[in-house]
Amino acid sequence: MRTGKSDISGWLVRPVGRAPWAVLLAVLAACAGHAARVTSDGGMDNAIVVRAARTWLAGGSPYDDPHFLYLPSAVLAAVPQAMLPAAVLRWLVPCAVTALLAVGWACALRLHRVPLGSRLAVLGLTGLAAGFAPFGHLVRLGNWTVTAAVALPLALLLASRGRWTAAGAVVGAAVALKPLLAPVVLLFLFAGRWRALATAVALPALASGAAALLMPDPAGFVTRTLPFLLHGDDGFVRLYEASPAAVLPRLGVPEAAAQALAVAAAGAGVLCAYVRWRRADPGPLRLAETGAGLMLAAFLVSRPSYDHYLLVVLPLLLAGLPYAGSAARVAWFWISLVPQVPGLTWPWLESEKRRAFRDAFTLCVLAVTVARQSAGGAADGRTVDDADDGDDADDGDDADGDRSRAGSGAEPVPVRGAPF
Repeated sequence: MRTGKSDISGWLVRPVGRAPWAVLLAVLAACAGHAARVTSDGGMDNAIVVRAARTWLAGGSPYDDPHFLYLPSAVLAAVPQAMLPAAVLRWLVPCAVTALLAVGWACALRLHRVPLGSRLAVLGLTGLAAGFAPFGHLVRLGNWTVTAAVALPLALLLASRGRWTAAGAVVGAAVALKPLLAPVVLLFLFAGRWRALATAVALPALASGAAALLMPDPAGFVTRTLPFLLHGDDGFVRLYEASPAAVLPRLGVPEAAAQALAVAAAGAGVLCAYVRWRRADPGPLRLAETGAGLMLAAFLVSRPSYDHYLLVVLPLLLAGLPYAGSAARVAWFWISLVPQVPGLTWPWLESEKRRAFRDAFTLCVLAVTVARQSAGGAADGRTVDDADDGDDADDGDDADGDRSRAGSGAEPVPVRGAPF
């Protein structure tokens, strides 16, 4: 890998010493340990899924709980947890969520060809765990959003190596657990990867269909959960939603107008993501920024939309920091994260029920930043040839052998005087 002395890229990708590793391990252990101490059953959100599985094992319908917002296949996936005592879940879930977030970060780094032993690898994860409040929120809640936080960078990593069908399978498996990554199927559509698209759609459909047949209310997701998601009628949930469709009515904007603005913003975000994909410059930023743009567009309009959803896209963007032209090099990227600094109190937003305004600021500014970069940004096109390690073998999806559509897998190249 080429590194430079005049640009921060070279410093970021160099190996790190032992002390930062010790700090990282201490931070992650403290995060998981604190969550285990303050929760009794592995986190409030994880408890909802486990309770649904226990209800099903007892012969009831998991959709009797309006807060169970998952496909039927998630019920079966939660059965092993339902058989464990609360004392075990109390420690197991926070540790598992923390470990999975670390795996997702590692996949994002490898997508950008950043060494796992580099300064960015260690300092970036330390910053996410200690300086980004949604990280701790996700660990304490035990929310299954963590499956998407791992699946998206893993799927993009596989796609960057030409293994598109495997990427579709990863996305499909994640959707079967929690339908958060459904917008990513548009990436397969943009790329014309029909086998990957079919896999991503068929896998959760078949898994959920088979699981639904085992439920006392097979159509419960359609008749109960979908109306809840479309209308957002839960007053408690609405207080924590970060999408403009939920936040603007709290500021006096008519609900219909707020929904229309959110839909328009989401549509613009999808269009910018498509433009980003069509700008087929070399390097991994194409995959990362297109995938992140699609997810941010969905978060603008989805109900619900929580702060910890940002962990699905933020590692992907942050790992691209060594590349000139990446969204992480834009000042507004960092400005958007300021409201998420733990312990920073904002006037009139001190109440936990008002933190949605801070989350909405982060979501909207981050979405606009990525969209602007996608529509008009100029990513650096200079690359360094990678040695062929055997991982880039095509899985047969690309009949014409055109690997440029997947990204070149280039190393980050520092650019003298590039803005940070």
